[in-house]
Amino acid sequence: MVNNDPATRGLLRVAFIPNYNVTTAGDIIPAADLSEQISTAGTEASGTGNMKLALNGALTIGTLDGANVEIRDEVGEDNVFLFGLNCEEAGKLAGSGYCPEQYGHASPELLQALDMIGHGYFSPEAPDLYRCITDSLWQHDPYLLMADYASYIACQERVDALYCNPSAWAERAILNVAGMGRFSADRTISEYAAQIWQVRPVLRDEDESGLARRA
Repeated sequence: MVNNDPATRGLLRVAFIPNYNVTTAGDIIPAADLSEQISTAGTEASGTGNMKLALNGALTIGTLDGANVEIRDEVGEDNVFLFGLNCEEAGKLAGSGYCPEQYGHASPELLQALDMIGHGYFSPEAPDLYRCITDSLWQHDPYLLMADYASYIACQERVDALYCNPSAWAERAILNVAGMGRFSADRTISEYAAQIWQVRPVLRDEDESGLARRA
């Protein structure tokens, strides 16, 4: 539907990449401009995908969750795009009788999108194909997507504004790469070895007992 829409033809194209794996990632990640990491705050322990993308110059747009927060702390808040509820706010909202309907009806744009999805605009051959998705959002929305929607759209507008300034975008991308040293495999594996596995590597000049071979 997007690819055949006259309003977006030549400007926007959606592609599905089948059989995504490490080899495919090696082609895609260095070519990416924007990394979307949109797990609900408090639900994702970490994320190596966003680290790889930021290391290769992609700017991150995401929630205050997992490695997104760590990346912000390393590259600076001005060099990432963060939106939505933080972990504490998400937990409080979910536990206080969250009503997704109030967020859906508060946004005519969101209301129209949900109506189009739920009534088969994107699946005319099977009008009810995506009804289960919209029903879940209206009735339960366990990931608080409706609550984060307005903040997400506002954040995407910030992304659009920066992308229209190639020099400024390139500067942010360079700063992301320069600030991502903490996420190197050497540092990560060393910390896992010391703090979790409680082992250390045998150095070249040591035998397996850890004793030096040379004085």
